[in-house]
Amino acid sequence: MELSRRRFIQASALAVTGAAAAAACGKSSSGTSAAKSSTLTLWYWGGGLSDKVVADTVKHFTAVTLKPSVIGGDFKQKLLTTMTGGKFVPDITGIKGEDIAGFLPRADRFIDLNTLGADKLAASYLPWKWKQGSTTDGKLIGFPIDIGPTAMFYREDLFAQAGLPTDPAAVGSAVSTWDDYFALGGRLKQALPKTFLLNNSGSVFSMVVGQGTTRFIDQSNHFVGDQDHIRRAWDLALRPQQLGINAKINDNSWNAAVGNGTLGTEIGAAWHALDISSAAPKTKGKWRVAAGPGGPANIGGSFLAIPKTSGNPQAAFEIISWLLSPENQARGFTDAALFPSSPASYKLPALTAPDPFFGGQATIDIFGPAAQKIPVAYEAPADAAVAAPYYSELTSIEAKGKDPAAAWSDAVSQAKSIAQKQGVSV
Repeated sequence: MELSRRRFIQASALAVTGAAAAAACGKSSSGTSAAKSSTLTLWYWGGGLSDKVVADTVKHFTAVTLKPSVIGGDFKQKLLTTMTGGKFVPDITGIKGEDIAGFLPRADRFIDLNTLGADKLAASYLPWKWKQGSTTDGKLIGFPIDIGPTAMFYREDLFAQAGLPTDPAAVGSAVSTWDDYFALGGRLKQALPKTFLLNNSGSVFSMVVGQGTTRFIDQSNHFVGDQDHIRRAWDLALRPQQLGINAKINDNSWNAAVGNGTLGTEIGAAWHALDISSAAPKTKGKWRVAAGPGGPANIGGSFLAIPKTSGNPQAAFEIISWLLSPENQARGFTDAALFPSSPASYKLPALTAPDPFFGGQATIDIFGPAAQKIPVAYEAPADAAVAAPYYSELTSIEAKGKDPAAAWSDAVSQAKSIAQKQGVSV
């Protein structure tokens, strides 16, 4: 599953009076009154929340009527369009992890959840994730749903056939660095010529960038996508192709490849487990999870927010805090592979139980420590848009045989142009 790299589309601010906002935030009961809506709407995308937990949330809150809707298509664009129009805006909405940085400059469109009591719950959630949903001056617009701690998924049966380590701890030790990982890929390919180490260069690039503390734009709003840390990620991303261990899959053939042994490993976030099991159910029991090369990163993980136009913000917040409690986040992991943003969930049976798809492995033993060690990186509002050319150019190298030096030059040039249009200094 590729994360969205769509450009954030600017939209005009909503006209909400300060008096109305203050009135909306001033009460603490989830009961209804003449000034509050008794019906609340919730928007999310398929897989963004556990449908079972959402259904139970509807039943749990009886003082208000919660009406959830799963929104298909371009979720962010539909949300922006609706908020700009000012009609039928949801009382609670999801915001995807790759989009949150773009919404932070528009914090005035949302309720600061700390004014509703979120600050009292902060200690129960991962600090770096809480910060990701907060503005620089401390306003919380996004309550964390899940996170995307990364690891390496691998085919235990193929590793055994190739004479490689098979135990997760031993495999993790064998691929602790990127050089180790690529060397293992060479051994795998030599033993099993039809099996490749990974799907494409972009997966390596995304992971390496995520393992650092600086991305494409620094905190002073300067473009740094041409500096050494990005060039290192680029060079590492090209190595599998140079070594002949890159399957170069950038189309719909991934499902078949993950099931027929074309791919020996997948590097990705915890939620990628659902992608693998859905694509290749017949490989149940053959996959395992180990710590990935180069250390952990975070890919994805989303939020719930309350627009300023919400008819009953306090009730909406009570719904969010119940729906995303540690216990319900653990259920979300079982139902939809949504890895919890609350460490308290990691000790609950839903996460500690053996996973049959992964051969009875308790994958929390890998993802739990990774979640705690994810480096904190500043992500600018324009970061996703500026990053897009690098992925496009990596694909051009794989699919069209483009010269890597020319691809790097074009990626940096395009990224700078996008950055300038987004108000970033270059």
